[in-house]
Amino acid sequence: MPIIKVINMSFYRGHKLIFKNNSLEIKRGKITAIMGPSGCGKTTLLKLIGRQLQVFSGKIIINGKNISKLNRSELYKIRKNIGMLFQTGALFSDINVYENIAFPMREHTNLPEEMIKDLVSIKLNSVGLKGINNLMPSELSIGMAKKVALARAIALDPEIIMYDEPFTGQDPISMNNLIQLIKLLNNLLKMTTIIVSHDVNETIEIADYIYIISNGIIIAKGNANKIRNNKNKFVQKFINGNIK
Repeated sequence: MPIIKVINMSFYRGHKLIFKNNSLEIKRGKITAIMGPSGCGKTTLLKLIGRQLQVFSGKIIINGKNISKLNRSELYKIRKNIGMLFQTGALFSDINVYENIAFPMREHTNLPEEMIKDLVSIKLNSVGLKGINNLMPSELSIGMAKKVALARAIALDPEIIMYDEPFTGQDPISMNNLIQLIKLLNNLLKMTTIIVSHDVNETIEIADYIYIISNGIIIAKGNANKIRNNKNKFVQKFINGNIK
């Protein structure tokens, strides 16, 4: 059973059609990429999955539950099992690294502070950082800030983690480290990973399955080989970087 099913989903922003009768499946434990040019609705899809936005028609099913039909407390439980790495990292700028990562633990659990302290260290170690508990977000490099944001996203050991343009603004070394880290966390923590990106080479390298969106519809899907061999002219332009 897929952990997420999107069935005949349409969504409008005002009078503008963003998605038209799209269906897709996110397989449990796999890395699924949602790709397409800027402005095609990739980030909007993540917001629809988390029900920050409501579908116009169709269904989004998570763990067998239609999220459009959930009440507030049921939706809250679903969201606790979803981690999110925002494009900008979205760290709280007025608190240090430790407090940023501890925040969801304090918000959603009754763990004692000593255990939270240990868990923060574990999460930082898992993303390759340690000894930076007292640094402020303004003191971090872009790559370090992304990793701290990732440590916070996995603070509650979610089933699902969603990455919104994770490779934007990364230098080549930081980008390669992040690619390897996403793969490692997915395998070690048995997570289901969704990556939204227009960075073709980096995303295809780690994705088990890929969807490409254009003009509100899914125009291609499959593994990396199937996408590379797709005959659609737009798909070929997109993956070869020839879209103007």
